[in-house]
Amino acid sequence: MTKAELVEKLAWKINLNRKQAKIVINAMIQSISDSLARGDRVEIRGFGSFNIRERNARTSHNPRSREMVKVRAKRVPFFKAGNDLRKVVNNKCLK
Repeated sequence: MTKAELVEKLAWKINLNRKQAKIVINAMIQSISDSLARGDRVEIRGFGSFNIRERNARTSHNPRSREMVKVRAKRVPFFKAGNDLRKVVNNKCLK
């Protein structure tokens, strides 16, 4: 599902126009992004949680040139699905 499809579905489900639904989706995404940028955890009960994981600096290689390169330490977003979401996904996929 794309962002545009999500906007359409939200607009239909709660009787909003597309513009209002897009504002809601964008505000939600921005709020989650801002919280993660501050290093905060975001939990949506029954759906899952967003967190930041630290990746250590490491040495890797460029697959084209096989040259060794240093990769800097970085923070990456991580999502862990909640139990309710896992149950829904597993029940739908098994049928």
